[in-house]
Amino acid sequence: MKKILFLTAITLVLFSCKSTSATDTKLNKGSQVAMKGNWVISSVSYPGQEYIKVNSFEIADSQCFVGSTWKLVSNNNKGNMTLTNSKCAAFSSPITWFVNKSGEFVLKVLDADIKAKRVREGYVLAVENQTETSFQLVDKGNVEGKSISVVYQFQKVN
Repeated sequence: MKKILFLTAITLVLFSCKSTSATDTKLNKGSQVAMKGNWVISSVSYPGQEYIKVNSFEIADSQCFVGSTWKLVSNNNKGNMTLTNSKCAAFSSPITWFVNKSGEFVLKVLDADIKAKRVREGYVLAVENQTETSFQLVDKGNVEGKSISVVYQFQKVN
């Protein structure tokens, strides 16, 4: 009987100490379902900053994402992103994504022949100003000791 109580106590301590992180797979369903559909990035801005060169998602300069199209499927957390800016190299990739309980957008850019569970790196962005027809993803970073934000403005495509 003492062993059972001891094991129960240890189990409770282990599960109650579980930390949460940005990649926690618990979902913010409301926010996520509202993102379902086809979107275009209408602008990329840097509040409080002049234009700065940012290599977004290790793919291309952040301004290359203006005009990019994103298909977000909320029931299976998959989708696709395509860069269409004529001034930049073409790029298209499948993605996986979700909105965690903290309201953060968690994104993985996939290679065609690699499954999502094998991709260990991803991106965590804040979701802000979400409406039925628009939302912003905000990437926060640090450049030369200054805190910066890169704001991707998404507009719904009918």
